[in-house]
Amino acid sequence: MSLWTSLEPASATVNPGSSTTVRLRLRNTTDVVDEYRFEAIGDVAPWVTVEPPVLRLYPGTTGSVDLTLAPPRTPDAAAGPNPYAVRITPSEYPEAVTIPEGNLTITPFTEVRTELVPPVVKGRFRGRPRLAVDNLGNVKVTASLSGSDAGDRLSYDIQPGHVQIEPGRAAFVKATLKPRQIIWFGSKAEQPYTLALRRSGAENVEVGGTYVQRGFLPGWLATALGLFLALAVSFAVIWLGYRPQVRSMATEKAAEEIVSVIPQPVSSAPAPKPSVPEPAGKPPKAPAATKAPGGGGGGGGASEKPKAPERTAAVAVNEIAERSEGRHICYRAYVADKGWQEPVCDGAEAGTVGKGLPVKALNIAVSGTQGVRGNSAYVTGGWRTGDDWTGADDGKDMYLGSTKEADSPLEGFTIQVIEGVVCPTANVASQGWLGPFCTKPGEWIYSGSSPVELKLQLEAVKFTV
Repeated sequence: MSLWTSLEPASATVNPGSSTTVRLRLRNTTDVVDEYRFEAIGDVAPWVTVEPPVLRLYPGTTGSVDLTLAPPRTPDAAAGPNPYAVRITPSEYPEAVTIPEGNLTITPFTEVRTELVPPVVKGRFRGRPRLAVDNLGNVKVTASLSGSDAGDRLSYDIQPGHVQIEPGRAAFVKATLKPRQIIWFGSKAEQPYTLALRRSGAENVEVGGTYVQRGFLPGWLATALGLFLALAVSFAVIWLGYRPQVRSMATEKAAEEIVSVIPQPVSSAPAPKPSVPEPAGKPPKAPAATKAPGGGGGGGGASEKPKAPERTAAVAVNEIAERSEGRHICYRAYVADKGWQEPVCDGAEAGTVGKGLPVKALNIAVSGTQGVRGNSAYVTGGWRTGDDWTGADDGKDMYLGSTKEADSPLEGFTIQVIEGVVCPTANVASQGWLGPFCTKPGEWIYSGSSPVELKLQLEAVKFTV
């Protein structure tokens, strides 16, 4: 049995975020009435819609269906040619499957999102903000970074000065701000500044922040020193103007001793009473008995049972490291209304899925990677100050987020291992599983987050190293 097919056109071009339509024509070359079912296959299949999905043809007749190809405006829609195919299965002869193939060219687009963490830094001699750069386009982004401010009052040390970011990945840039003049006395001064992402042939992306420069010595100290100096001058003026008269009393004292010799008075105090020794053989007084806590006369109370140590991620990863060489990662989740779960390791699921119970904190420990570093973003408040950046060596506990009731659940996190790579997978409310996304050796990954404007809660995670 055979079936004639034709894709019109065989090759199509579309912009991410929009759609295009391709017509699939087919002819029933058999001698029976047949019904054909259509199914898109290939990497772009999730973006292909076939209408109608079923077509019935009489012998020798021709029909057509429309294929709507609509790639999303996300890094998943890779720029360039993307082959696709449609599986056609006849009802009468299901073994006679026909698969016509086509090609969809997706045009490139660039979209960069930047975030300054924290937006306000404070210091007397320097400030250290971090710039997170996300590539939300479908092509690699190459850019250089620079800093500027009104009046050229700050100097900038940016590491690295150039970045190359693959689609769907993020880079973290460290900046050190130094004031050109130090404030010795006085209150703090605010200095707005801008970090710019410069790309060849594209508009610069700028993000603004504020550096709060504190005085080396507080203003009240200068006031206190001025007051003390004024008091010292006033005291010296009064002392010099008063000039008290000083005379010797030696002559008068000698005359008094010659003229009048006063005899020593006889003491009328009673003589001390002689002490009476204790009778021999009299036993000493027994000290008062100390009452044991809790009362009762017999033996001591029962000892309290020692509390078992908490089983953290570090305990779990050290147990694995003793049994198996190589790199391992263990982790546990603090789930709202449930508390800390038991630690799991190397790709197992921590947290809950589909129960509406967000993750408030994560406890992570590694072995064989020389340590782990990370930061966390909250549903309310987003990325916190630079003080929230944390880390731990091999076999030690690192904590992200907060178990405090007043703090909001986690929205996402960043993570890095010193040696090797780390691959996080996150489940976000109403979005499902995102990832996995793997770092390059020694680099950060900006992962586990829903789109910032949605403020969605983190529900579960998986990690491998």
